[in-house]
Amino acid sequence: MFESIILLTGPVEQSALASTLCRHNPGLTVKAVETAADLERDTLRRARLIGFATPVIVPPDILQALGYGAYNFHPGPPQYPGFAPAQFAIYDQAAEFGATVHEMADRVDSGPIVDVARFSVPAGISVIELETLAYMQLVEMFWRLAQALATQADPLPGLPLHWSNKRNSRRAYRAACDIPLDIGRDDLHRRIHAFGGNHYDMAPAIHLHGVEFRAVIPSQDPAADRP
Repeated sequence: MFESIILLTGPVEQSALASTLCRHNPGLTVKAVETAADLERDTLRRARLIGFATPVIVPPDILQALGYGAYNFHPGPPQYPGFAPAQFAIYDQAAEFGATVHEMADRVDSGPIVDVARFSVPAGISVIELETLAYMQLVEMFWRLAQALATQADPLPGLPLHWSNKRNSRRAYRAACDIPLDIGRDDLHRRIHAFGGNHYDMAPAIHLHGVEFRAVIPSQDPAADRP
């Protein structure tokens, strides 16, 4: 019997998202967690899991134990599955970006797609600004799908859409930050604009004679505001 939802998201979102789900189904039990380690396996067969803008990768055994499926709100369109979608989209100079809701599968960002939002990428936009626009789309999609997620035991209907075969990763991000000495001017500026915010403690860098020279955008450096 469908009786609970496990909400996998950050502490800022937990209260608002849980309240929305319970408003559609007052008898629903919603448990908010931040890590896969917080999941209680003995309750999974009566539960549905919802991941919202979370970096956590849910283990396959957890997904298989869930009685009512798992859905992820991914802050990027199907063209950008995997790690750091906003950064790679800016590096690619993508004209369009968005957000995706999909069923979770054993492989990250590969499950059936149930909802997509798209928008044009404004010229010169920063990573943080693009992430904010995608996050706003995720919020709108959550409000739109909350009733179905909270009340319908059946799986959400899928869309005839497919993920890109190119799945970005931390390794690809790190490789993009490794600047060759013969890099062209345009490529260098694109890498700094996309990856220079020092997100994930990685930034474009040149290694010369055993010394690392890092290029960080000052306004996006988390350490810039520290005393």
